[in-house]
Amino acid sequence: MAFKPLHDRVLVKRVESDEKTKGGLIIPDSAKEKPAEGEVVAVGEGARKDSGELIAPSVKAGDRILFGKWSGTEVTVDGTEMLIMKESDILGIIA
Repeated sequence: MAFKPLHDRVLVKRVESDEKTKGGLIIPDSAKEKPAEGEVVAVGEGARKDSGELIAPSVKAGDRILFGKWSGTEVTVDGTEMLIMKESDILGIIA
């Protein structure tokens, strides 16, 4: 199923964090936090100004991003857990 977000929304797939700490300790699943890093899968057409002019999104599919801990709504698309969030919830693009 193809999914295209509307307006200024973005579909993001979380990027899994490392299983070990820098010191070599293995982190169990129960102690892991959900990562605040992801890859943009799909982007909407953008927001609109009051005049009706389209504001193009700053991110594109394939970008690695950082987002807030409580950002977005969790959804399942084709059996994969993803997030739908507004572009304004994105903190930055990882170069």
